[in-house]
Amino acid sequence: SSKIRNPEVQSADDVAILEDCIDFSLAKTTSKIEEKLEKGNLPDCLDDDIIPSVGNEIGAEAQIRFLKAKLRVMQEELDSVVCEYRKKDDENQNLKSRLTDTEEENTRLQRMISMQRSQTEKYKMLSQEANKRSEGLQQEVTALEKVLQ
Repeated sequence: SSKIRNPEVQSADDVAILEDCIDFSLAKTTSKIEEKLEKGNLPDCLDDDIIPSVGNEIGAEAQIRFLKAKLRVMQEELDSVVCEYRKKDDENQNLKSRLTDTEEENTRLQRMISMQRSQTEKYKMLSQEANKRSEGLQQEVTALEKVLQ
């Protein structure tokens, strides 16, 4: 099976920190969003906005730093998912191997059971023949004892 290769992760040194942004206020942004929620003026696809309303208030350089930071976080999440995928894939391969081994063992044991059943039948027939012979010999002994007396 082919495994996903982990691409080289480049670190961004110039990560945007919200405190660096001039006129940014989390409380102000939150209140704006709450007002829009109350009025019902929010766009249908709010999740598609990568840089929420803060994007209008910060410069292009800060937006780039913000996007680089977001990219780095997403890359870390991707790496985590890839790592989890690899672990699951390895576990899956291990379980497939164990299943194959178990199926082979099951086949071997079924053959052994079949051989033992045939041997059991063979020994039952031999035992029955020996019992018949024994009864015949016992009758012969009884007849000879009567002849002797």
